[in-house]
Amino acid sequence: MEKAVIEPFRIEIPQEDLDELNRRLAGIRWPDELPGSGWDYGVPLSRVRQLADYWRDGYDWRRQEAALNEIPQYTTDIDGQRVHFLHVRSADPHALPLILTHGWPGAFVELLDVIEPLSRDFHVVIPSIPGFTLSGPTGQRGWDVHRVARAWAELMSRLGYDRYGAQGGDWGSPISRSLGNLAPDRVVGVHLNYLPTPPPANEEGLSDDDRDRVAQLRAYQGAQPAFRVLQSTRPQTLAYALTDSPVAELAWLTEAFNEWAAPDAPITADRLLTTASLYWLTRTGGSAARLHRESAVGPLPCPVPVGVAVFPHDITLAVRSLAERAYSIVHWSEFDRGGHFAAMEAPDLLASDVRAFFEKLR
Repeated sequence: MEKAVIEPFRIEIPQEDLDELNRRLAGIRWPDELPGSGWDYGVPLSRVRQLADYWRDGYDWRRQEAALNEIPQYTTDIDGQRVHFLHVRSADPHALPLILTHGWPGAFVELLDVIEPLSRDFHVVIPSIPGFTLSGPTGQRGWDVHRVARAWAELMSRLGYDRYGAQGGDWGSPISRSLGNLAPDRVVGVHLNYLPTPPPANEEGLSDDDRDRVAQLRAYQGAQPAFRVLQSTRPQTLAYALTDSPVAELAWLTEAFNEWAAPDAPITADRLLTTASLYWLTRTGGSAARLHRESAVGPLPCPVPVGVAVFPHDITLAVRSLAERAYSIVHWSEFDRGGHFAAMEAPDLLASDVRAFFEKLR
């Protein structure tokens, strides 16, 4: 039986790993590109070269590492897997604990901007999903969203939190809903900033706006992006490129960040490169991709109260009337800015909405 040991953690990347990264960035074999193709065939060569040049000559990993190490971080072994997490306690001893889960192509760093505003009212816990960056790679089959949720329940128990909230977008959405279903006596509510609502067999009663959202979802389902097809079918084949080539990892992440964020999204090059660095330095591009292969996400029951924040430039937009058929929706917000990465694009809106949702449940 594994010991429930929680240990303080600091990010300390060996200098030889950074030297290797710089060596590879200096020796990139660039592909050709069709004239005037823009984003039609994938990430433009000019965009990747710009980021790679900055990664090699301007980006300062040690500065980013030091900033991350100012946040209390820990590791613990759960179900045979190391789990890395941030844990920032509120000054209010009676604050509600809140576990937030990131998604892909992000990592725990995508939630950094909501820590300060949320920690005024919550004890904030931000784990890295097993297989992702500092919680990876995974060493066993079966790490799907439900197993991650079981690990989160164990983590919160180890931290001494008997009652808590959950929040997530992207992968954090099914993981948080699974956690609510797994521990309904402990999870007071689940807040989501991404909730796909499957198209109904009959669209009677839907407004024109809701029909547009259903059509958008049907179009997305009918033309799945390349990343989803590869990661859900051949993650090992993809892993060779993502592990060996930092520019392959960078391009893979950049495409998703570009497609899913609002056109004016303030996702900085430093935040993007910190994410790419974490994946490449920990060799977890492939193991993070495996979550798509492991998780056949279908209907996910969640018996606890649910709150939803809809951001206009997200991949798909949730339909409230459809969501209410599956969940107890007690809070619903529609915003006029932000996309799939709400915690980076509109941290002020997301934090205030999370606070408003949980205030209703107290």
